[in-house]
Amino acid sequence: MTFLRKPELVAPAGSLRALQLAVDAGADAVYVGLKDATNARNFAGLNFDLAQAREGVRYAHARGRQVLMALNTFARAGDSERWFRAVDTAVAMGADALICADTAVLAYASKSHPQLRLHLSVQASATSYEAIEFYRERYGIQRAVLPRVLTLSHVGHLARHTTAEIEVFGFGSLCVMVEGRCALSSYATGQSPNNAGVCSPASAVRWEETPRGVDARLNGVLIDRYAPNESRGYPTLCKGRFDVEGRREYAIEEPTSLNSMALLPQLMALGISAIKLEGRQRSASYVEQVTRIWRQAIDRCAADPENFDMAPSWEAGLARHAEAQQHTLGAYSRPWR
Repeated sequence: MTFLRKPELVAPAGSLRALQLAVDAGADAVYVGLKDATNARNFAGLNFDLAQAREGVRYAHARGRQVLMALNTFARAGDSERWFRAVDTAVAMGADALICADTAVLAYASKSHPQLRLHLSVQASATSYEAIEFYRERYGIQRAVLPRVLTLSHVGHLARHTTAEIEVFGFGSLCVMVEGRCALSSYATGQSPNNAGVCSPASAVRWEETPRGVDARLNGVLIDRYAPNESRGYPTLCKGRFDVEGRREYAIEEPTSLNSMALLPQLMALGISAIKLEGRQRSASYVEQVTRIWRQAIDRCAADPENFDMAPSWEAGLARHAEAQQHTLGAYSRPWR
């Protein structure tokens, strides 16, 4: 039997209940964020205050699991102290690692808390081993989360040429833009995940019934129009349909979910350190069910990689949680390349 490294399963949690369910479902680590602009999923009604975060850390540690704190937005000029205080807060509450993108935040964390484990956020858009090595040598990062735009061969090339651990997304919404650099949401609403913690903020979303169908708008900008019985995606500019030369179609990519489970043997063979599930803005039920399925899949693959295949129940379970109930291998598999 070929020995493959068994990657950690990293689950999302936008609430204390989601964190507890993720831990109970088998996550090795759970990533969370605070209720402010230091968090790239700063949606109303989600995330952790100090008391909730401390309770989440206590719950996870009591069961041998880790809590990763996402401070993954870019500090605003003249207001960097907010991000620095968030670093200190995460340390005080017992977070096992920080997930950061901003070099100022990384510099502060590495200098003020040299024993603290640092992970490079996907928001940093590190798509080459040279970039990852820069962050490792300069700020001491121990893991890099790769953007969802790399092919499997590219992932392998990175993993072979850096001593940092590599974490990849396994399931959830796809980001089809340059992560950490997208300005589309900011263009339409004045807010972006880069600095305000929101992509297509809910306060700017409107659904309007019209004689021609249901219009989805973002701050007044028409993103899509749906027939009465048609599935409706969340209105983000990058996943909208537009009239182009007389045809209405998705301008960039259809709103489907990433599902890389079929590639687990290959990812393990590359030495990937962690598989991340997307979805801090999703329900606690989503977190529990998706985490449980991926826990079973990773364990089965690690036990017998040569004969690994996806159980029909796993596929059906994940399909229920996929955008438009469709999933794709995303950039991991691009036959035209």
